[in-house]
Amino acid sequence: MLWNARLALLLYCCGCSWAREQQPESSEEPARADTHRAPAAEALEFGYVPSVVYETHAYYEPGAIGLLFHMVHAFLYAVQPNPFPKDLIVKLLQQNMGGIKPEELQKVCLCAIYYEIGFIVLTVLGVLFVMLMPLVGFFFCLCRCCENCGGEMHQRHRKNADCQRGFYTASLIASSVFITVGVLVAYTANHNITTRIKSTRRLVSTNIRDLKSFANYTPAQIDYLTAQYTTAKNKVLSDLDNIGPLLGGRIQNQLEKEVVPALDNALRMTGAMRETKEALESVSTSLETLQDGTGKLQRSLQSERASLSNTLNDPACSNGDVSHTCNNIRGTLSQLAISANFNGVMLTRTQTHTFIQLKGYSAFNDTPRMVSEQTRGVVSRVKALLDKSGAEIVGFTKMFPVEPALQNFTKFLTEGQKNIEAYYPQIDQFDFYRWIACVIVCCIVVLILAFNFLGLMSGSCGYDKNTTPTTRGCLSNTGGNLLMAGVGFSFIFSWILMGVVVTTFVAGGNMEKLVCEPLANRQLFKVIDTPYLVHPGKKNFLPGLLFQDPHLELTIGSLYSDCYENSGIYAALQLENKFNFIKFINATVYNQELANIFEGVKVDLQGIILLEQEGKDNLINFANTGLGEINYQAYLSEVNKGVTVVDLLSFANELEAQADHLPRGALGNALKGHASSIRQIHKEQVLPMEQAMVITNTHCILVHSIQTKVTNVLSAIDAAEYLIANNASHVVKQETEKYVKNLVGYFKQYTNWVQNSLTLEVAQCKPISNIIDSLEIVGCSFIIDSVNTFWFGLGGCCLFLIPSIIMSVKLAKFYRRMDTEDVFDE
Repeated sequence: MLWNARLALLLYCCGCSWAREQQPESSEEPARADTHRAPAAEALEFGYVPSVVYETHAYYEPGAIGLLFHMVHAFLYAVQPNPFPKDLIVKLLQQNMGGIKPEELQKVCLCAIYYEIGFIVLTVLGVLFVMLMPLVGFFFCLCRCCENCGGEMHQRHRKNADCQRGFYTASLIASSVFITVGVLVAYTANHNITTRIKSTRRLVSTNIRDLKSFANYTPAQIDYLTAQYTTAKNKVLSDLDNIGPLLGGRIQNQLEKEVVPALDNALRMTGAMRETKEALESVSTSLETLQDGTGKLQRSLQSERASLSNTLNDPACSNGDVSHTCNNIRGTLSQLAISANFNGVMLTRTQTHTFIQLKGYSAFNDTPRMVSEQTRGVVSRVKALLDKSGAEIVGFTKMFPVEPALQNFTKFLTEGQKNIEAYYPQIDQFDFYRWIACVIVCCIVVLILAFNFLGLMSGSCGYDKNTTPTTRGCLSNTGGNLLMAGVGFSFIFSWILMGVVVTTFVAGGNMEKLVCEPLANRQLFKVIDTPYLVHPGKKNFLPGLLFQDPHLELTIGSLYSDCYENSGIYAALQLENKFNFIKFINATVYNQELANIFEGVKVDLQGIILLEQEGKDNLINFANTGLGEINYQAYLSEVNKGVTVVDLLSFANELEAQADHLPRGALGNALKGHASSIRQIHKEQVLPMEQAMVITNTHCILVHSIQTKVTNVLSAIDAAEYLIANNASHVVKQETEKYVKNLVGYFKQYTNWVQNSLTLEVAQCKPISNIIDSLEIVGCSFIIDSVNTFWFGLGGCCLFLIPSIIMSVKLAKFYRRMDTEDVFDE
């Protein structure tokens, strides 16, 4: 029957509900197929998209100095434990765009003060230090000039003078040690900045090379995607070229459940007919033998019965004892007769041909060839359409100036790299000046430390407790003067040092808390990605900047996350909203024109003839040869009766036994002669007839069942031909849908592969996240952390200068040569 299924609807359904299903293996022998499951499309191998390995490893391990960084971070957390003020910054930015209202200004300021309270307190303390230290030093000098504040060159004698000197010495040493640690921390941070700035060049170089690799590999990756359309196309064409074995084989597998058993029965019926004909001939021959043997046996038994009756009429049988035996024998003479009468049984000899030429196997097995011939025009049309679709896909990728844009981008990167490298000498020069300035600051502290340590060494070495304050030696006096020189330099430079500390603390601390820390935990992205942050009518900042479409759900945070996972730029930037390549491929592959071509597929199986008319006629003629008119019951009833009424051997044995009971004489011998004659009749006539009856019984049953078998075979053949002629359209439609679903599955695999490749492998945007991470490493880990460590160490030096000044002034009194001393009378 002709098939006119709507294949366009089938393609749509396949695209919506595609499922993997098991495909039955094909073989020469017909296999049982499951009509409820469609065979799955063969998995295609599209290979691997050309990949690029990026050089940049945006990861920084500070090493030993990392311990100092952690200490600074802990200190900043103690100063500023509040979470990142995302809402406050968003409110400030939004209100700055529209102007801050006076009533809101106070709230914003209070929130900012609350967040910055730790920095404010420490900054105020630092400013007080900067302002008061010069004043304290000035008044301290005036006070000493007036011989106060320890300026009087007179030392009173105290009993615990040695304990005081020891305490002051230990305290000054401790303060100097802490100052030394602080200046070493500051110098280490200063040197770390210089070292890391030099390694920044490597990060810049590798990031630019990665961006160039990104630009250079992307066109080749796109070309590879479009080229793999040929893989799916060739597989579809291969299946179309083999549509006979694939589609025809499946149709044959579904129909063989009814057809093959019918053909097998017809084939077996050929043998059965031959066996039946031979059985009929055997039964007829056996029946003739039985009919002839029956007449002969009947005559022999009649003669023997008459002869035995004459013997029993002998006068010897009239005696008393003998007469009883003779009478018993005379009473059994009627049993010497035949039991079955075959003269009334008639059988027909058939002359019907028993050869049936079965062409059904070859006709049914020719189904794949029929399908291939009837769908021959589809292959060329589909091939032309697929070539056209492939050209459209390639043309779509060429519509966008990807390669020129990437070439311009590469030129831009090259020029940008040259411009950046042009600033390297200036950066090195600026860093050198910065390094010199920080070294000078550290040298000021080192100078103060030098006075402290030299004063301690000279004073300790030159001190003699047996000398009086006025007679102290030159070395001891020099130690005291050095300590006072350290005090003087401390007053002169400490406020400058604290000014440097406060400035770098405010700048570096706030950069750490407001930029570096939120950048590390990605809170800064949430601020930038806040809807309507830039403009009340523009929801998202990034898509508005890139695509002039601020309503796309594209954020910097999502872009960074996707690129950090090395996803494709197509998915990271959600480029499907601008040019949906996947949608285009689906529309190109699953087009209406392809559906219309498949609608023209028609498979007609009415030409399949399972049994020629001649074979049917032979079966019918064989069944109508009179087999049904034979009275099988009458024949079998005669066969089952037995040949004679009584078993002749038993009768002869019994007769001979009775003859043995008679007196010796002629009568006994005559009866034994009759027994021997009866045995001879059984051997020569009864046994052949019994063998013929057994053969006849078996063959008769076979002949009796052949008519029913012929009828069943004809019914099965008719039913199978009716199925092919009238109901095969459903099977053809069902199997064609499965076949087309396989073809669609190949294109589905291609589109899924393209989608996965665009999402994960094509134009992997790891360089974008690397740039952000590199900026974080350079700006925060290299510079801000080092700056913060610098003021942390220098600030510690400034704080410990206060006890250093006090201890130095106190201790100098014990080392300097006094003008006067206490005099005690004897």
